[in-house]
Amino acid sequence: MALTVALAGNPNVGKSTLFNALTGMDQHTGNWPGKTVGAACGRCSLGPEPVELIDLPGTYSLSARSAEEEAARDAVLFGRQDVTVTVCDASCLQRSLALALRVSEATRRSAVCLNLMDEAGRRGVRVDVSGLHLALGLPLCAVTARKKRGALPLLAMVSKEIPERREPIVLYSPEIEAAVEQLAPALEPLGEMVETRWLALRLLERDDAALASVRSHTGVDPRALPAVRQALEAVTLAPKDAREQIAEAVHRRAEALCDRYVVCRRDRGDERDRRLDRILTGKASLPLMLALLGVVLWLTIVGANRPSEWLASFLFGFQDVLTAIFSSLHAPAWLHGVLVLGLYRVLAWVVSVMLPPMAIFFPLFTLLEDAGLLPRIAFVLDKPLCRCKACGKQALTMCMGFGCNAVGVVGCRIIDSPRERLLAVLTNSLVPCNGRFPTLIALLSMFFVSGGSPGAAALLTALLALSVAATMMMTRLLSATVLKGVPSSFTLELPPYRMPQVGRVIVRSVFDRTLFVLGRAAAVAAPAGALLWVLANVQINGASVLTLCAGALDPAGRLIGLDGVLLLAFILGFPANEIVLPIAVMAYLANGTLGDPGSLEEMRALFLANGWTPVTALCVMTFSMFHWPCSTTLLTIRKETGSLKWTLLAALLPTALGACLCFLISRLALAI
Repeated sequence: MALTVALAGNPNVGKSTLFNALTGMDQHTGNWPGKTVGAACGRCSLGPEPVELIDLPGTYSLSARSAEEEAARDAVLFGRQDVTVTVCDASCLQRSLALALRVSEATRRSAVCLNLMDEAGRRGVRVDVSGLHLALGLPLCAVTARKKRGALPLLAMVSKEIPERREPIVLYSPEIEAAVEQLAPALEPLGEMVETRWLALRLLERDDAALASVRSHTGVDPRALPAVRQALEAVTLAPKDAREQIAEAVHRRAEALCDRYVVCRRDRGDERDRRLDRILTGKASLPLMLALLGVVLWLTIVGANRPSEWLASFLFGFQDVLTAIFSSLHAPAWLHGVLVLGLYRVLAWVVSVMLPPMAIFFPLFTLLEDAGLLPRIAFVLDKPLCRCKACGKQALTMCMGFGCNAVGVVGCRIIDSPRERLLAVLTNSLVPCNGRFPTLIALLSMFFVSGGSPGAAALLTALLALSVAATMMMTRLLSATVLKGVPSSFTLELPPYRMPQVGRVIVRSVFDRTLFVLGRAAAVAAPAGALLWVLANVQINGASVLTLCAGALDPAGRLIGLDGVLLLAFILGFPANEIVLPIAVMAYLANGTLGDPGSLEEMRALFLANGWTPVTALCVMTFSMFHWPCSTTLLTIRKETGSLKWTLLAALLPTALGACLCFLISRLALAI
């Protein structure tokens, strides 16, 4: 049987990096708290002996305040791992040690891993590893996970038989210790399933969430045991006093260990971080953040133009080869139409239009993430979000939504308050995901500015700023109506600025994000292309099914500045936003097949021939940003909320906003 090891720890201490270094897996890591919102499992080996690793979500304590912290606590307490390793940040050890002390109380076999030793050295922090090991009485190992230093000694340490801890590491006040001794005999029936000392402390604190978790995992409510009730009645200590004394004792013990075994000298890196924070979190922070986003978008637009043309030329040129193969096989015309003119052409369009922008945007965005800028954005946006009665962590989930709204919805688990988490889930789709960027970039370049000019990036940045403003507006509206409440306070760790691992970031962003999202789009686009060819070529009374559907939707489309073809394209693009523009092009072409996109000028000529104006393009861009989420996102919302009502509301909110904005734009243009 494999040795099972769980990795616990605070957010942003490198658990996922250590997990990747040990298992060779590619779990995504980031330089900001809450990046890991679920547990991951992997395997490695030390000689012939297999080791199974579990990377738990980050938590600051075992007194859970969110769903992710509850998952981490329950895994530490009731998981079947042989050893629980608490990963600590060696450059900021006191807070991490407090969690390690809590974990040692709650588990029979635990160990400590000091990670980020290289960063601690750069920041002038020196840890007496051997002295700390003796003082804790726990197995301890120092590693640098980013460089894979110390990973094998860590495996060797946990693979040995770790004895069960006998003596408590933290001693509390005489009142607390006396109460624990009174409760310990009464808790013996649960001794095989949970540590009685830890459970006695939770009973003294009246930690209802932890006690409910014990009941759900053991089937026994410890408060219902007669002996426990009698022991609690004999305790005169108030739960609030017990809670304060226990927390103070843990932090005092962690502080004493750090004072004795950690030496810090004045660090220039801290001074540099403070100077940067005064700039990036000060009054000029928002303009600087927008300018930085504009630079990223400009590089994306400029860098994607030529590769898109080359890729389109190659992929659409390969169609002639496929046609020749079908001809040599004497395949029926309808089969050639479905597979080549429908399935392959839509697939070629999606790949040629989507791949270059994503291959540039994702690495650039990940570099900013790895450098530690995203938590600063959350800090800056905390005040306006607080005015909307929401949580500043929603800014982090918005940033995740720019990559994929479904990922942003899952990321909302890092928000502690259920009300604020629901606010973030319902409004996440108001920020455009990567699938909408190619449409926005193409229309900007065709109708407003040259694709390579800074103006295109400036306009796209303005649109993204509009989406953030719309998110805040809708959040405020929901807070004042169906989700009333006051904003909760939250603690946000600002990680140090780190030099991004450029090579690793590029490789991981390409494989984890770009190719993953492209594969999802291709999986939807391919069958959609075949279906579209059928709809465009099946005739009813001399008109194709696609034309008839577009005609039926034309009045509604005209009302909001679009037309029936565009509205149908958005409806058929429900599985993935990436295929909206290809559907519109296919419907506009008379022969019912998707043509070679060629240059943007040729595409613009096609749109102009079908009645487009700059106002139409603006309405399409607006509705592309604000309309119902894709099917993947809605299924994710359904899973996260467990409610069909909230899922429907999440689809209705952006659609209503987009329709209203498009209506106003078209009416204003008509009036002018």
